[in-house]
Amino acid sequence: MKKIIKGGRVATAADVFEADILIENGKIVQIGKDLSEVGAEIIDATGKIVMPGGIDPHTHLDMPFNNTVTDDDWKSGTIAAAFGGTTTILDFCLTAGEEKLSAAVEKWHDKAKGKSAIDYGFHLMIGDLTPETEAELPQILEQEGITSVKVFMAYAKEFQATDRTLFKAFKIAKDLGAVVMVHCENGSVIDELVEEARRAGHKEPIYHALTRPAELEGEATKRAIELAHIAGATLYVVHVTCKEAVDEIIAARDKGYNVYGETCPPYLTLDQSALAQPGFEGAKYVWSPPLRPKYHQDHLWNALKAKQLQTIGSDQCSFSFKGKKQLGLNDFSKIPNGGPFIEDRFSILYSEGVAKGKISINEFVDMISTSAAKIFGLFPQKGTIAIGSDADIVIFDSEVKREISAKTHHMNVDYNPYEGWEVTGEPVSVLVRGEYVIKNKEFVGVLGSGQYIKRPLKTTAAEALNI
Repeated sequence: MKKIIKGGRVATAADVFEADILIENGKIVQIGKDLSEVGAEIIDATGKIVMPGGIDPHTHLDMPFNNTVTDDDWKSGTIAAAFGGTTTILDFCLTAGEEKLSAAVEKWHDKAKGKSAIDYGFHLMIGDLTPETEAELPQILEQEGITSVKVFMAYAKEFQATDRTLFKAFKIAKDLGAVVMVHCENGSVIDELVEEARRAGHKEPIYHALTRPAELEGEATKRAIELAHIAGATLYVVHVTCKEAVDEIIAARDKGYNVYGETCPPYLTLDQSALAQPGFEGAKYVWSPPLRPKYHQDHLWNALKAKQLQTIGSDQCSFSFKGKKQLGLNDFSKIPNGGPFIEDRFSILYSEGVAKGKISINEFVDMISTSAAKIFGLFPQKGTIAIGSDADIVIFDSEVKREISAKTHHMNVDYNPYEGWEVTGEPVSVLVRGEYVIKNKEFVGVLGSGQYIKRPLKTTAAEALNI
C-alpha cells in the first residue's frame, strides 16, 4: 500500500526541510510539499522529525562468548533495535578453528532466519588465514555480499590474530575492495596484566578496567594503522574509547591514510567509576575495551564533531546480571564482556548530543546512519531520505522525555546501564522498506520480515565520497 508521511521536518546528513514523503513498493518515490495520492495511507508526522532509519554497524546477537551466549538473539535484539530507531544492523559472523568460512556464514544465516524484524548484513571475522581460508575468502565475500572483515588484536585465548594474519587480511581486503575492522587492544599484554592482578588477589570488577589501560588501546591502534597503510588497505577502528586511540586516528587521517573510526554510547556518557561501585554492581559495566576516566569523553565528542570519528555503533553484546555476569563473582576475568545498548543507541546520542548542543541534527543523522551506510556499501539504498532509497524511516518526537529502565526496555536482559536516566527524544513510528515495524510506540512488525542485504565489493564508498 502507498503511504504519504505528511507534515514532518525531514532531516538528512546534509539538510533539514519541510516536506511530505511518498512511499510505494518499499521505496521513496517522491519528496515535496502537499503531496497527494489516491488510496495512499496518510501518516501524520506534524511536529516530528522524519529521519532515515538508524544503521547499527556493530552488533553481537546470539553470539557464543566467555563460555556462555549473549542473551539477545535475533528476535529480541532486532525488536529492541526497532524500538530504538534502528532499521538495519550489521552483525559479526564468527569463525572458529578449522571451520570453513562458508559454514560459519551459514550458521549466522540460520540464527537470523525467521527471527529478524529489520534488515541486516554481516561482517566476517577472521582469526587465522590458513591456505584454505585464504583461498575461500574472496569467493565468500563476493557470493555473500560481505564488504567487511573483522580482526581482533584482543582476547588472546579466544580470537586474537597474529600481526602476520592481520597484515595478510589487509592485503587481501585491499585487492578485493573490502574494509578491515579491527578491535585495537594489545591482548597478549592485557593477559599478563590480568594474571598479575589475579595473583595479587584482586577480583573486583574495577580490575577489568585497570588491567586494560588506554595506552594499550593506543599502541594497538597505531600498529593497526601502520600495517593497513603499508598494505594500502582501508581500516575501520571499532569502539574507540580514549584520547590515545583518537590521537593516532587523527594523525593518520592528517597524513591521508584511509582510516575511519567508530565509538559507542557508553564511552561518550559513562566512565570508569561505574566499575568501582560497591559489591558486584560494577560487573554490569564490564565490556571491552573498558570504560575510561571521564576526561576521555571530551576527546571523543570533539573527534565526532570534527568527523575524525564517523560512526556510532552499539556494540550490543548483552549478558544478564543474574546468572551470567555473576559467573565472575570471584574472578573479574570471568565476567562476560559486553553490554546492552542496541535499543538506546539512538536516544542517548540524540539526548546527550543534539539536545545538549554538542552536535547538530545533521551530524546526528550522519553518525547514526549515513556514514555507516557509505563505509559498508549500503548507500544510497540505506542511510538517507532520497528518491529511490529504501523507505527506512524513523518518525521521531524530539520533545518528549522518558526514563530508561530495564522494566520498560525490550532487550532480553535484567538490567540497563542507563537505569534511571532521563533522555530527550524518542522514536514514535519506525518503517522498514515502507512497512511499519513500530507504530505509535507499539511493535507491529513481522518476525522474519527483515531482509539480508548483499553489498557490492568495490572501492569503498567512504573513499569515493571523502568521509
